[in-house]
Amino acid sequence: MTTSSSSDGFYAELTNAEGGALRYAVNGAWRASSSDATVESVNPSRANARANAFQACTRAEVDEAFAGARAAQGPWARTPLHERASLLHRAATLMRENAGGMVSALMIEVAKGAKESATEVERGDLLMSDSFPGNDRNKICMASNVPVGVVLCIPPFNYPVNLCVSKVAPALIAGNAVVVKPPTQGCTATLHMIHCFIKAGFPPGLIQAVTGRGGEIGDYLTTHPLVNAISFTGGETGIRVAQKAGMVALQTELGGKDACIVLPDADLELAAKSIVKGGFSYSGQRCTAVKIVAVFEEVADELIGKVNERIAKLSVGLPEDDATITAVVSKSSADFIQSLVVDAESKGATLCQEWKREDNLIWPLLIDNVTHDMKICWEEPFGPVLPVVRVKNENEALELVNKSRFGLQGCVFTRDIDRAIRLSDAMQTGTVQINGPPARGPDHFPFQGVKDSGIGSQGITNSIKVMTKVKSTVINLAKPSYTIA
Repeated sequence: MTTSSSSDGFYAELTNAEGGALRYAVNGAWRASSSDATVESVNPSRANARANAFQACTRAEVDEAFAGARAAQGPWARTPLHERASLLHRAATLMRENAGGMVSALMIEVAKGAKESATEVERGDLLMSDSFPGNDRNKICMASNVPVGVVLCIPPFNYPVNLCVSKVAPALIAGNAVVVKPPTQGCTATLHMIHCFIKAGFPPGLIQAVTGRGGEIGDYLTTHPLVNAISFTGGETGIRVAQKAGMVALQTELGGKDACIVLPDADLELAAKSIVKGGFSYSGQRCTAVKIVAVFEEVADELIGKVNERIAKLSVGLPEDDATITAVVSKSSADFIQSLVVDAESKGATLCQEWKREDNLIWPLLIDNVTHDMKICWEEPFGPVLPVVRVKNENEALELVNKSRFGLQGCVFTRDIDRAIRLSDAMQTGTVQINGPPARGPDHFPFQGVKDSGIGSQGITNSIKVMTKVKSTVINLAKPSYTIA
């Protein structure tokens, strides 16, 4: 077991008196696990003899820990900065006063020397380099951003050029090489774009493009040992990419359930125009499309009437004819959209237009009186079908946003800017548009999602940050730097 120190009493509550194993921490308390099982650490310096034992927590205990953390995070985020800093300083004081136990544990469990163990603990409780005990102002650190190396760029079918350029250009300007995996649908356009880059005179090998089915080469690409960063835009596949990627930089955008909240004081003409543009352009096959409308009951009928008037004017047909509504990308996509409509109608939703489908071509459809038990309330249809939920208050509107597993964008329509900002603060999304539909651009704006909508931020500057890493060079001066008396 850990050797004794002057701070043993401070850590006494960590120890389970029944078995000597250290407890685990949850919601401010130290507990023994209900599993009655433990795991052990060993002492590398003593023939791997048993050093300490710890609780083997159950899944339910893990769930409890996450739930407690989630509940605590909101209030902590609203705590004034100076109060947070004060608590951090207090923690640092306690670390200094009770360093003995940590130093002892480092020596026993990781075989770190006493001096280095003490130094590690001292460094752990301080922030400023010239505040370390025994350190003068005799070091200068030069930090710069350097390229990560090779960036794997995987654009989606719906924007195979724009969302490829938005990955390739920042990677290149930051000093990286790129390997592009075009989508199967949209591959030709992507290859044309790549050809333009190559013809521009970039060195051979700097821009590579590999084609093939994601199911056959996708995992091999994303887990390749030479990949240093992955920029991926797509759907559920991106979650698996993130889970398998390992220690590489990740930038993913994986779809959304972008909600449009319409308040009673909203400009309903503007809202209706934005809903139709946001929900039905490119047949709704956009991550930033309006995917659900939450409208206050007192203006719902008027808004829906205005939206239906505009839907009736949408052209449906071939892309060569510049139709607004064209076929969705695949039969499986069309089948999925239809299944959502059938489910909603069977549970009491109102179809504002007649359901019509010819192969992959689906006519635009607004679905009123959608309720939480309907799949379309939560699933992303990725097509020209838009559900409407009538709400009584802000809490009901926010519930639709924050209970979703997605969190890409949302929008709020109101003439009250203070109310809009309050709602924006409460919406768990990467971006909130006020009095306008969800949108990705301009390309230099930050663009990001939370929850299952992605990891990291896009936009030129933020992409460069993802695709670079910090490199520090420390100059050790012979004498402390000059200071004014």
